[in-house]
Amino acid sequence: MIADLFKKKVPQLLGLDIGSRYVKAVLLSKEGEQYVLQDFACEAITGNAFVEREIKDFEPVSNALKKIKKSLKIKKKPVAAGVSGTSVLTKVVYMDPGQTDHELEGQIEIEADSLIPYPLEEVYLDFEELGESMTHVGKVDVLLSAAHRDLVDSRITLLREVEFEPKLMDIEGYALGNAMSTFMPSTITNRDIYCCINIGASQLQITVIENDAVTYSKEHQFGSDMLVQDLAMMNGMDRDEIDRQLISGNLPEGWKEHNYPPFLANLQQSVSRALQTYVSTTQKNRPEIIYLSGGIANLDGLSEDLSTDLSMTVELFDPFSEMKISEKALSKNIQDFAPQLAIAAGLASRGFNPWHL
Repeated sequence: MIADLFKKKVPQLLGLDIGSRYVKAVLLSKEGEQYVLQDFACEAITGNAFVEREIKDFEPVSNALKKIKKSLKIKKKPVAAGVSGTSVLTKVVYMDPGQTDHELEGQIEIEADSLIPYPLEEVYLDFEELGESMTHVGKVDVLLSAAHRDLVDSRITLLREVEFEPKLMDIEGYALGNAMSTFMPSTITNRDIYCCINIGASQLQITVIENDAVTYSKEHQFGSDMLVQDLAMMNGMDRDEIDRQLISGNLPEGWKEHNYPPFLANLQQSVSRALQTYVSTTQKNRPEIIYLSGGIANLDGLSEDLSTDLSMTVELFDPFSEMKISEKALSKNIQDFAPQLAIAAGLASRGFNPWHL
């Protein structure tokens, strides 16, 4: 989304989701209209490399990226990555139709100056015309996106140091939305509105899609770290080891009785709060169904328990459910990782669609 960085379209991009605990990578191709999952990788970031979503310790992230390259057996590769956090801002503004990009750019800078709490020289700006406004007669909706340069540049520096070629920097909530609009199963035909909640290590992202466009995206401070820290403390274990056990489904004995109930209660409260914020902000009804993604989405019984606690349907979001899966990806047990790879899949799919320049 940060257009300053990119000058041409690349036919295939490696989707690279740099989270605070894991780096996730997805490599897609297409055979006609059929998407193909060629390969994926998921590598842990040891220690505490992030403060919120800003990288403070580069070495663990660099090591994880090197392991991604080794796992995928690729050399220099064009990548699409994402950013999120408090220094990333999006807002729909309303403009006169029929303007050129140059004319829009001038107006966007005026709008941005009043909306962004940083000097404009400290941020990357991008914009995308979304179409005729449904709320402002005679106007078009334009999505304004901004990210602090330090947040973007630190990721670009890291990627280049391990000989990846950064071509596109998206916003994670919109990458999640892109995954939903592109990979939602075709069997789901009776809804125009989809809501996905991605549970990361330190943040919970809610993204709502209407008619294949993101209409709402917001981050909340809650994540699986709460469960990991609780388990590590109770069992006298290293957090990284608990992370590995969480992925493999082999958590310490008794965790479901002692650690799971308080985590589930806090998660239910956080999801309820995120949904209420959506309703109050947009003045729309609460979604009937939530699709769940992220590192702990496929935790045994989680979607069923959330469904009961929230009194609504909660289902896993598997972006690869209708894809052709390569033998290599199948050999890595893709079904265990699928919900965790939603943002990376949304990033990878950007290589098959033109982005705004």
